[in-house]
Amino acid sequence: MVYQLLYFDEVEADVSEAKIWYKEQKEGLEIEFAAMLAKTIEKIVQRPTTYSIRYKKVRIANTKRFPFSIHFYIDEITIAVVITAIVHTKRHPKIAKNRL
Repeated sequence: MVYQLLYFDEVEADVSEAKIWYKEQKEGLEIEFAAMLAKTIEKIVQRPTTYSIRYKKVRIANTKRFPFSIHFYIDEITIAVVITAIVHTKRHPKIAKNRL
């Protein structure tokens, strides 16, 4: 089954803030971060059910190199993966939970 990708508006801000921070740390690091996010999201869209439900109906995928978690759920009606948050693993978990 092919899932379409949707995301909450706040996800753009999540990614933008992280990219700015990584760019300040080292030029080009934000590009590596974005590539890692894209790779992880591609895996999610291809096989979203391989990730277990962690809270409510939300599943979490972790990126490999960077300490970020992608929170998402599967909308069976629209056949979509909906990303609710992309957050640093050290941030308070309620940030992502409060978006539902």
